[in-house]
Amino acid sequence: QVQPVESGGGLVQPGGSLRLSCTFSGFTLEHYATGWFRQAPGRDRVFVAAISRNGADTSYADSVKGRFTISRDNAWNTVYLQMNSLKPEDTALYYCAGRFLSLATISSAYNSWGQGTQVTVSS
Repeated sequence: QVQPVESGGGLVQPGGSLRLSCTFSGFTLEHYATGWFRQAPGRDRVFVAAISRNGADTSYADSVKGRFTISRDNAWNTVYLQMNSLKPEDTALYYCAGRFLSLATISSAYNSWGQGTQVTVSS
């Protein structure tokens, strides 16, 4: 069973930055597209960003374009989400996920999920 593990969440002031990491174990990440999703209390899980197997293609939710950057290091089986200019509305539990082969922007397309890392943006 593929099990990604997220880290890097925390409390940050508005305008600040965080970098989330997600390490996959048990398989070769280069065969998998990966994505980040987030879920705020009382809300559905929503798409944040995704990256193709080789990193050549990326996709972002409109709400994070220009502020967040997804990247990956297949040698370390790790995916990153650099989050800049954070806003209170970015507060959520952030999940990473993997799916075999192609990039996708809907959560139902992914079948390997981590437990999430909490990001709180507050002064």
